[in-house]
Amino acid sequence: MVCKSLVFMILLVSASLFSIRCHPQCTDSYPPFEDINLQYCSHYREFGCCVAERDQELQEISLSILRNFPENVRGDCDNFVRDILCQECSPYGAHVFNMEGKSRADWSDFPGLCSEYCRNFHQTCGQLLPYLTRSQHLLNASTESSDAFCMAQMIDDVDYCFPDILYDMDLNDQVRESQIGSSDDCLCLEEFANNLRNPLALNFANDSTHRIYVVEQTGVVTIFFRNGSYLNDPFLDIQDLVYVSSRTGDERGLLGLAFHPIYAENRKFYVHYTTRYEGTLNVRISELESFPNDTNRADARTERVLIQVEQPAGNHNGGSLFFDLEGYLLISLGDGGSAGDPYGEYGNGLNQTTFLGKILRIDVDGRDGSLPYGIPPSNPFVNEDPEMKFHEIFAYGVRNMWRCSVDRGDSETGYGAGRIFCGDVGQNKYEEIDIIVNGGNYGWRAMEGNSCYDRDLCNEAFIGDDYVEPIHVYSHSVGKSVTGGHVYRGCQYPHLQGLYIYGDFWNGRLFKLEENGAEWTNTEICLGTKDICTGNLWNFFPENILSFGEDEAGEVYMLVTDIASSSHTGGKIFRFVDPNKRGNPEECHVQERPVPVFSPISTFEPSNNEFAVCPENCPALYTSLKKKKFCKAYFAFIATVSSKINYNSGMNVQITGINVLRKKSYIRDLKETDKIILQRKASICSCPDLQIGETYFFMGSYRFSSGGQFIIKTTSIVRKYHWYMGARLNEWLKSKSCK
Repeated sequence: MVCKSLVFMILLVSASLFSIRCHPQCTDSYPPFEDINLQYCSHYREFGCCVAERDQELQEISLSILRNFPENVRGDCDNFVRDILCQECSPYGAHVFNMEGKSRADWSDFPGLCSEYCRNFHQTCGQLLPYLTRSQHLLNASTESSDAFCMAQMIDDVDYCFPDILYDMDLNDQVRESQIGSSDDCLCLEEFANNLRNPLALNFANDSTHRIYVVEQTGVVTIFFRNGSYLNDPFLDIQDLVYVSSRTGDERGLLGLAFHPIYAENRKFYVHYTTRYEGTLNVRISELESFPNDTNRADARTERVLIQVEQPAGNHNGGSLFFDLEGYLLISLGDGGSAGDPYGEYGNGLNQTTFLGKILRIDVDGRDGSLPYGIPPSNPFVNEDPEMKFHEIFAYGVRNMWRCSVDRGDSETGYGAGRIFCGDVGQNKYEEIDIIVNGGNYGWRAMEGNSCYDRDLCNEAFIGDDYVEPIHVYSHSVGKSVTGGHVYRGCQYPHLQGLYIYGDFWNGRLFKLEENGAEWTNTEICLGTKDICTGNLWNFFPENILSFGEDEAGEVYMLVTDIASSSHTGGKIFRFVDPNKRGNPEECHVQERPVPVFSPISTFEPSNNEFAVCPENCPALYTSLKKKKFCKAYFAFIATVSSKINYNSGMNVQITGINVLRKKSYIRDLKETDKIILQRKASICSCPDLQIGETYFFMGSYRFSSGGQFIIKTTSIVRKYHWYMGARLNEWLKSKSCK
């Protein structure tokens, strides 16, 4: 077996102890599951890859094969046929069928049998082979001899051959570990959607249709189905109302979407977006309805504006929109933008006579005087003077809570149901995760994380009994822009139950918070190696984590991009996959309520998940990576060529859309007025013929000329940009090799 052989060889070479884990995996690339109580394939009744219905089908297939032969053959071959058919149910099915590390075209349809067992099968039941495989190679070998057939069917990793695999202690131990799970286990990703323009939200209508609604920053909402197919016609298109630019990092746009708790009956939903109104930037919260005869299309004419708030600056717009378990709509609004909440004596966050820097809660089904909504009677300040404290405020002291979610609770005990988790983006030092409570004060701008930000405000007048500490804080040495996530409550991956999954936009790091009594333990989420995240599973992603989402079944998604611009189509959506263990598909099956569809449907076309580190025409790039030039680079940035002039010694390039991935602190910021000089690369790798309008990856060393020109040296890398370059850069910078 490759795994054990590698460990053995490493131990012979050195005294260092390495752990290379072999892992159970089904033939569909997903992990096995428990408690299936198979009757026919009884070897795998506790942990395997077949549901009871498939177990019965395999038994019927066996009977249909054997009835073609005399009774004596049936008696001799019954067990052989069962063993061979049931390898589909083995927790190591992907290995037994020689699928690991191979393309689908090279997968075997016949399981790997151990030598002695194979010869016995061939000599006794070889005539059954045309019913058990379509491989002409195996059928031809079968006509030669038992040895020829058994050699032809041998799998790469012979330790996975049947029946010896049943008695392999290491593999059995690994099965037990997969069943139990560990906090150190790595995850994989499954691509769900691609070619999106800054996907900022993913939501569901809770109407039993299991439709998935994806929000793009420009103002478009598209309906997806669970298999990744999507409607060509958008559910909603309000690009004419939404104000956003294509500038990288612009925080404005269509930011949030929420569906009424009884959307199936009233077709009402709510949006959170930025717009220009009377010459100023505003945040608008509106109610709309879908068409009564086609709920896959929203009727933009039904817009009813609920709240509109002027934004002093272009950033910190909040954006989360969600209903609590009482049926009230909650809205996160940022502190108005700029830096340090500079508005008034103590900022907007602590000022209870502004909506900015707050979590608001309103009753969309009610009316309060002239207001287009009602005030929930349980809101914290309903009995206060509305001139002193706005009644819509549910929580305050907020900087810019980017992504909030409601815990749907444990499916058996209900524990945690209704808790509101938010990630609040910090200023200079700290990011935080908060649980939002009625009347809670989250401290900004007095506090940043657990630290005092404005010493004039760090006193009982502003940080009193209502102050709520974050459940987790991390410094800017870890990440610089938190993206709030979700508590996993899905059925598919039991080991993830109750974990709060979140990330950091700035560097693409993923984390999980685990509750231990009154404490929360934070752990970084690792992604499995390529031999674990095989087939259609990924172990890397574009590093800008824009958002997280949850479908109607409770599965969690991550929304990412490589360049955070509303005009860039590099946005992707991934589902989380635990490669160790999944829930029983029979128990996790969802019944989708059918809905009429009048729009054309496009099928999902997956991206290439092969991480090609080096373009074939430039092996020096791979050599450079191996030499850890990423760690030593003075700079790494992405930019688009706007003009160029070729010289014998190099190329003079004007660039735009600069996105700096790495820069030594003493390098001044690049400006779009800078002239970039690329020196010719005679000995390493020829400079690509840069094309105007194309985006490139620049990384390496530099010098400034006396005229202020930024000269990229010949030891640098300049390649046509592909987002995996940013992913690899991030991977290296986080590795111990770069510390």
